[in-house]
Amino acid sequence: MRDHANDQPLESQDQAKTGVYICYCGGNISDHVDVEKVRARMEKVPGVAVARTNMFMCSDPGQELIMEDLKNGVINRVVVASCAPSLHESTFRSAISRAGGNPYQYEHANIREQVSWVHHGDAATDKATRLISAATGKACSLKPLEPIRVDAKRHALVIGGGVAGMRAALDLAARGIQTVLVEKTRYLGGGVSRLGRLAPNGEDAGELVRDLAEQTLRNPAITVYSEASVTSFGGYVGKFTIEVSKISELSPQGDGAAGLNLKPGDFSPGKGVVAPQFPNQEKVALETGVIVLATGFSSYVPRKGEYGFRESREVITLPGLIQRIAEMNGQGGGTLALDGRSIRSLAIIHCVGSRQIPGIHEENESGTLNEYCSRVCCSAAINAANFIRESYPETNVYELYRDIRTYGRGQEEMYAKASANNVIFMRFSAEEPPVVTQTPGEKFPLEVRIKDELTFGEELQAPVDLVVLATGMEPSPIADLVDMLKLPVGADRFLLETHPKLRPVELPIAGVFLAGTSQAPMDIGEACNAAAAAAVKAASLLGKGYVELDPFVAEVDLQRCKGSGACVAACLNEGALKLVTMDIDGEHVSRAQVTPALCLGCGACVAVCPENAININGWTLGQYESMVDMIVSDVAFEDEAGEGAPRREEVSA
Repeated sequence: MRDHANDQPLESQDQAKTGVYICYCGGNISDHVDVEKVRARMEKVPGVAVARTNMFMCSDPGQELIMEDLKNGVINRVVVASCAPSLHESTFRSAISRAGGNPYQYEHANIREQVSWVHHGDAATDKATRLISAATGKACSLKPLEPIRVDAKRHALVIGGGVAGMRAALDLAARGIQTVLVEKTRYLGGGVSRLGRLAPNGEDAGELVRDLAEQTLRNPAITVYSEASVTSFGGYVGKFTIEVSKISELSPQGDGAAGLNLKPGDFSPGKGVVAPQFPNQEKVALETGVIVLATGFSSYVPRKGEYGFRESREVITLPGLIQRIAEMNGQGGGTLALDGRSIRSLAIIHCVGSRQIPGIHEENESGTLNEYCSRVCCSAAINAANFIRESYPETNVYELYRDIRTYGRGQEEMYAKASANNVIFMRFSAEEPPVVTQTPGEKFPLEVRIKDELTFGEELQAPVDLVVLATGMEPSPIADLVDMLKLPVGADRFLLETHPKLRPVELPIAGVFLAGTSQAPMDIGEACNAAAAAAVKAASLLGKGYVELDPFVAEVDLQRCKGSGACVAACLNEGALKLVTMDIDGEHVSRAQVTPALCLGCGACVAVCPENAININGWTLGQYESMVDMIVSDVAFEDEAGEGAPRREEVSA
């Protein structure tokens, strides 16, 4: 076997001693792959020193198998065959490091998603054998790489001045990190500022916002720029270059403070706490080490005609009702009154703009459906119903729902309390939603008809003075940031984390973190927890004064490079590759140069270089060739009983 990257026999470098570790995955793999047969086959492959199996290779006992073999010198390279590398690649690299090995002399074979979940019987076992053989071929030619180290400025940028943004900024500042918080409106507090009493315990939302904003504005380590947005982005983790610009046209929430004679620190109901105005200059240039995205959410706006919205003034949204009740400063009475009208009876309709189903619900103007559950709407609706029944006992409340989802501490008790308060629940299906009709001249201006599943499909009519639509959460409109930072967006249009369990607040862009409802619908507690997690991750990243990045980046062979510039033109990340003039053998020549911290490791440059002068560390062309050689090799199948090795064309791709 040869090292194709250097075209030299492996024996001329360190002798490859590869350990192959195959996972049963609790039956996920072993139910369809004969794991022990694969292990026996791998022992025949050149370069394999040992092959072992374990029920859960990612468990502590599984990791110990690898670590002991490394410590005892049995192996110097590792191949793990288990689930997708995105799940546990970092787990195994960490184990190798703890054992004193080089974490980059490791290769992963996915024999769960790519094999056992799609194949059965001999076909699965044979395909697993070839995939692991390919991984072994690559592992034998892996060089010991070192992480890329870049200096990290102890400075953070938080985008978004809601509860999550303020919580993240305060936690970063508490760790001695200078922080800039950028808010697009004039106010701090975000969506929470528009709430009254919070579910389930009745805390005052305004008081919560005032407390966080006061801490934020008084903290000397935090600088707040309101009525501002990020207009330029560059650099890399540890040294991002940012331009913050004043917003010339105020957003709907960004005006009014001057007219109300409010000064920084004052609270405006429904808007938030007034933040200091942007400096006199139009732009501010920043250099920061990390970025926390706390861009918040928007409330779904019903279409015209959806349950009578914008066709009848008696149809409003739940956020609108909550805000108007909050403005009443807790005034009670026999009957709720809004706009001079007595509300004797009201109906709250759940799941408006959430859990939408293709073919049943109409698409939004943007051509999308919100198929996800917004999670907090049920609690908000029931909390509002309880408040109305307790403060205005002569107002009847109907809750029309598909499913009740009151998760979290104290929420179920709040649901039970609604029944005790004589809130009337009716259940409908997505296929047969409630129908709202206007009834001019009647005692009540509206009538809601529903086929109630709680009474086995009986059609009920509820005459009401008000219909309240419990609207769901949507991601804030941040298309400019998504394009500028190249942020990943999920099918639900919220920002998408790297891994929901292993890296829940991280993005693929090193040094950029998620906080709060920029990521998904959350309640206030969850948003603050996510913000704290993002702050801890960011602070730990900056703690050493430098950042270590994986070395899977492009590397130029200056002896082969002719400076054609094809790689620079193909590069997907501006600044990662450039042509520079250098002196080689007394001659001034133009050659490609890589900025490792900016390189994506995508390989676009490799594909276009006419001289084959550029490669990706850890994924060289020679290593790919080694993998292909092993895929087509039958060495693992030699000496088996019967007709011998299966033909390659019989193994499913």
